[in-house]
Amino acid sequence: MTAYAIDETLKRLSGRKGVKGVVILNGEGQAIRSTLDQDLTKQYGQLISKLVQQAQSTVTQLDDQNELTFLRVRTKKHEIMIAPDNEYLLIVVQNPSESIQ
Repeated sequence: MTAYAIDETLKRLSGRKGVKGVVILNGEGQAIRSTLDQDLTKQYGQLISKLVQQAQSTVTQLDDQNELTFLRVRTKKHEIMIAPDNEYLLIVVQNPSESIQ
């Protein structure tokens, strides 16, 4: 994925109603792009990376022919959508009450 494509994806996602932030992590869990402040980006990156690793392990242990393709976590305040890939991890944080159309 080119830098231009990444920037366009960030712009498109962050412009959607209710989206509070978008973070793209590399394979090592380091943020390569983010619309959140530095501290929040680091916090989401560290915590979500651990959550994804655990979820991937769980899915594989349940069925070794299966793999995690998407993870959605909803809390009272936010909805966190996570799309893991071999090289990247996309995290979108949104306020679910604002995103309802």
